[in-house]
Amino acid sequence: MPKSTDIRILEATCSFETVPFRMPLKFGGRIMADTTLINVDVVVENRSGKHANGFGSMPVGHIWAWPSTAVPEDQAAKAMMQFAEEVVHIANAYPDYGHPLDIVFQISAEYDHMGKRLAERMGLAEPMPELAQLVAASAFDAALHDGYGRVNGVNSYNALSADYMNHDLSEYLDENFAGEYLDKYVLEEPRPRLPLYHLVGALDPLTEADIETRLNDGLPETLPEWILADGLTHLKIKLAGDDLDWDVNRVLAVDQVASEAQDHRGCKQWFYSLDFNEKCENVEYVLEFLRRIQEKAPAAYDRVQYIEQPTHRDLKAHPDNRMHKAAELKPVVIDESLVDYDALLLSRELGYSGVALKTCKGHGESLYLAAAAQKFDMFLCVQDLTLPGYAFLHSASLAARIPTVAAIEGNGRQYCPSANKKWEKMYPTMFNITDGTVETGVLDGIGLGF
Repeated sequence: MPKSTDIRILEATCSFETVPFRMPLKFGGRIMADTTLINVDVVVENRSGKHANGFGSMPVGHIWAWPSTAVPEDQAAKAMMQFAEEVVHIANAYPDYGHPLDIVFQISAEYDHMGKRLAERMGLAEPMPELAQLVAASAFDAALHDGYGRVNGVNSYNALSADYMNHDLSEYLDENFAGEYLDKYVLEEPRPRLPLYHLVGALDPLTEADIETRLNDGLPETLPEWILADGLTHLKIKLAGDDLDWDVNRVLAVDQVASEAQDHRGCKQWFYSLDFNEKCENVEYVLEFLRRIQEKAPAAYDRVQYIEQPTHRDLKAHPDNRMHKAAELKPVVIDESLVDYDALLLSRELGYSGVALKTCKGHGESLYLAAAAQKFDMFLCVQDLTLPGYAFLHSASLAARIPTVAAIEGNGRQYCPSANKKWEKMYPTMFNITDGTVETGVLDGIGLGF
């Protein structure tokens, strides 16, 4: 039976906003100096005739989502922005009522064709990858869930039961989820606090000696300054993946600097995550890396909470890149490869033991994968795409609603804090960090929670 809470789209619009970085971020061998946000507004109506607005925002993220050697960076960014506009165009023509999960599920069936046609029109050397499609469409996905919650006066995470959803999870995943709805895997209330992962980029200064000229913008600049100012307990370390000596020495250097800072403030326990940006040739690289870290600095080894996808994102093309041996030592989470449920199943076959959720892959998709990861007892974390302001709050709201998420990444405050100003006034405990955590309990309003 049709539900009174079902919505239809009255109008969707898309705009773009450039946000400068306060300092460069080296990512996968490339250097970023700014980011462009995709902002989507929607007006929706439920079957009772009520109207409401929803909003979603996400960085284009082309360097991560489309790291092509055949398509120039500027063309990849332009194509993803064009794709975002085309998603909105299709949404405006979508005639039916439904739950946001249903609407996006049906609209997304067009993404692959859209990506190919767009590449042909632009004369690009390759079609848009599925990951880039998801990122480009994610702001619309978020806006739709936000609008759904607002028009029905409910938090969107509390509208995932049989009372709201029109299909059980077997419709989107497989028969293992027959009779189950997302409310089984989502908390009724956001967790009060979550640890925040601070990024230690490859270009980031560890000590004063690493700084040529200070920014003097009022924010910390060295790693000890960040640790002491924000009370950090979780550090994400960017590594090269193709230079074993550099990677080992970088972790040792970070650990030495962090240990001194943590000792100064009396902190006895902290954690690391390691990000090789898919650059490792094989699992043997990871194993040798871990062996050296354990040998040279056993305490640093013990602090490693998980390892992000270390080898190539194309799992089907690299079936020999099996993570079983590494996953016996530390959780190894799938990230760039994780574009749908089938990819999750394949990653498990290849030995991955954890999942990195990212709202930039779509709100609904993130919820599906969170459910699957819990059913399969996989390690869970939530990472971002240098998300500023609204986009970071969205990511944090997701993390706070998934019961087994270990921590949340949030590096927008490091690289593009200017975009946080508006939201910082409304949610100071989400942006002004003092004890290494964010107060996610405040994200309990209608819509996406804020």
